[in-house]
Amino acid sequence: MEKLSKEEKKLYLMKKLIGCKKTKIAVFISGKGSNLKNLIKFSKLASYPFTINLIISNTSKAKGLKYSKQFNIKKKIINYDNKLKTDKKILEILKENKIKLICLAGFMKILSKNFIKNFNGKIINIHPSLLPKYKGLNTHYRAIKNGERFAGCSVHYVTSKLDSGKIILQKKIKVSKNDNHISLAKKVLKVEHLIYPDAIKKILN
Repeated sequence: MEKLSKEEKKLYLMKKLIGCKKTKIAVFISGKGSNLKNLIKFSKLASYPFTINLIISNTSKAKGLKYSKQFNIKKKIINYDNKLKTDKKILEILKENKIKLICLAGFMKILSKNFIKNFNGKIINIHPSLLPKYKGLNTHYRAIKNGERFAGCSVHYVTSKLDSGKIILQKKIKVSKNDNHISLAKKVLKVEHLIYPDAIKKILN
């Protein structure tokens, strides 16, 4: 038993040491949370320098909230009726949890200028187009309608101007003749899962 106790202590110290090296991240979601789930998977790898400590959603109906219970991650559901109060509340929660980076993943609320200013340079987003093309919504539908030969996704810093912050990472894919907006969305999502964790790794290393 004494030997086992020493091994347990050693394992605990190792985990503590690894944990200290990882940057604490909050992921903001509004829907299914597939990018959230993917980021959680990568956060468990020693080679990725981040850990997800908080999930924030603007709606209790977000299916991605189930990953809070599944992976034992703290969650907060925020009411967006009063933006000034909302900003203050979220900033307090982020401070309490020592969050150093915010990752937006299908978050369907626009952050206020004041909030972005308070967390300046520490908010990133993944957008399903090759920015600066197709900012905003319905990106795949617009790409198909315009006969684009290529589509893709971009990870970028969040600024007060919609989808206009500095690009961290982009990935391009071919649009096939048989693609519609639904099939293209599925193809782009797979690429999103590849580049989002790598973009976080890039800015933290």
